[in-house]
Amino acid sequence: MEKITSFTIDHIRLQPGVYVSRKDKVGAETITTFDLRMTSPNEEPVMNTAEVHTIEHLGATFLRNHPDYKDKTIYFGPMGCRTGFYLLLAGDYASVDIVPLIRQLFEFVRDYRDEVPGASPMDCGNYLDMNLPMANYLAKRYLEQVLYGIGEERLIYPQ
Repeated sequence: MEKITSFTIDHIRLQPGVYVSRKDKVGAETITTFDLRMTSPNEEPVMNTAEVHTIEHLGATFLRNHPDYKDKTIYFGPMGCRTGFYLLLAGDYASVDIVPLIRQLFEFVRDYRDEVPGASPMDCGNYLDMNLPMANYLAKRYLEQVLYGIGEERLIYPQ
């Protein structure tokens, strides 16, 4: 079997950042998949499921209500390895194009203090697995350590 593209990235050298993971054509439209890497793979602990789940709910809510990106958002969700998230947008983008959006998204998560959207038994299959304070902390950490002042070395996958 052919190795999929995401398994060809050097996860030993990969650091937290905002990366274009792939671009796919669907008809005439390009779908850009972004790797929003929040932790350093195999170097630091992965995020726990409760905070990942919380960021997923808040991030998806933010993106699907964003005035410019709500109709371009295809998917926002966690990586199975729990080191970050995938964001799929309709359009042909570079990483640098969406840094302002990702800053806004994680500022929203950092500052959110209300009930988590969709965190009810009617709306979610695992609604009790939420940790808003830790989601706030991880968003703040990602903003301070990566998104504010991000350089090219965190926008393009290591070779």
